[in-house]
Amino acid sequence: MTTALYLPEENIDMIAATSVLQQQAADIRTRTINWASYMQSQMISEEDYKAISALDKSRASFLAQNSSQVVKTLLNLVSHLSKDSTIQYILVLLDDLLQEDRSRVDLFHETAGKLKQCIWGPFLNLLNRQDGFIVNMSSRILAKFACWGHETMPKSDLNFYLQFLKDQLATNNNEYIQSVARCLQMMLRVDEYRFAFVGVDGISTLIRILSTRVNFQVQYQLIFCLWVLTFNPLLAAKMNKFSVIPILADILSDCAKEKVTRIILAVFRNLIEKPEDSSVAKDHCIAMVQCKVLKQLSILEQRRFDDEDITSDVEYLSEKLQNSVQDLSSFDEYATEVRSGRLEWSPVHKSAKFWRENAQRLNEKNYELLRILVHLLETSNDGIILSVACFDIGEYVRHYLRGKHVLEQLGGKQIVMQHLGHKDPNVRYEALLAVQKLMVHNWEYLGKELEKQNEFQKHGDAPISGKA
Repeated sequence: MTTALYLPEENIDMIAATSVLQQQAADIRTRTINWASYMQSQMISEEDYKAISALDKSRASFLAQNSSQVVKTLLNLVSHLSKDSTIQYILVLLDDLLQEDRSRVDLFHETAGKLKQCIWGPFLNLLNRQDGFIVNMSSRILAKFACWGHETMPKSDLNFYLQFLKDQLATNNNEYIQSVARCLQMMLRVDEYRFAFVGVDGISTLIRILSTRVNFQVQYQLIFCLWVLTFNPLLAAKMNKFSVIPILADILSDCAKEKVTRIILAVFRNLIEKPEDSSVAKDHCIAMVQCKVLKQLSILEQRRFDDEDITSDVEYLSEKLQNSVQDLSSFDEYATEVRSGRLEWSPVHKSAKFWRENAQRLNEKNYELLRILVHLLETSNDGIILSVACFDIGEYVRHYLRGKHVLEQLGGKQIVMQHLGHKDPNVRYEALLAVQKLMVHNWEYLGKELEKQNEFQKHGDAPISGKA
């Protein structure tokens, strides 16, 4: 049984008059299909001919008295006819039936079960058609069957369908992208479907698209998808591993649409409220501070909003973030910046006191922060990020005795040296300094060992073993 999340504040308009799909559907409704010719050529049975003709004339009354026959006929027609214009008409008719009365979804499920017919198969097959309208109207009907009834979509079909939605979202210049996003908005309101979406790497896809320039309507819909995901405490706790906070913070600072602002604030609130581990909520607060969300909140506090939810969320987030700033250690701040992947020359990097006290802490959690710095050196194209990462690695090696050995184990030494030839002079300079610190560290270490050996020899003690 599906357990849909009831979210009255964010009603999904499934009949957006402006969408391409709905504009086309309006034209298709006006068509007249010659069902008699299909019967005469024996492409449909007489029984199906009578049912579809009656359905065309008096939909509600015929359906009420012949529900089993209607379901059987529509599934037969969708499965056995191939002409695009006819399939388009049947899909619009079927979608209208479901839109008029959601309880008809259960009628379809129950009747198909009694007839031993698969309700998912015919529509999943239509996702492979060339016609964009057929593909997206089939997708819309599948979402309704999956979300509005008491039966969930079987796992293998679900993974196929979610992968389809993900691929459609990522398709360049997809004119049906709003319809695709709307289907996903529906699906992710059902808790059973959320983990399946994460399983097909769906969150990464949402974030990747949001990091490009999409129109505000699509922006809103995709952030809505993130919002419904955060109602699951486990997913809310993992969400920022996908850099959700930095991306949404960027959009918040640029967006002019109130609905986009509202949904971002709602995501941020859930990222603090929903995780069951308070340390995760704290990390999320610090990440928001790091991404300059407090500054945006102070700007929003000066504006008047008709929507009380915005005012409430701004107040809540401001209080939580300000409290987290007071509790913030310099290392917390540093760790959050590194995890965000957005390194900048914040004061903590250049503080000799910070590195004396905290260099060894880069070893925590199996060298998590050091691994991130090395990864950024491998993957980033940003001159500032590369410069700061080189500097930090140099300071780590300078202040932690075994730093060079650890860095070599992680493959970091070679990567730092590769940046000696970088096109950006600042990156070259910081890479050179880091390499010098690596070499100086060698000589300092060797000098200390020689001093120790001299001391031993002076006092007639045993020679050192050579181990650090």
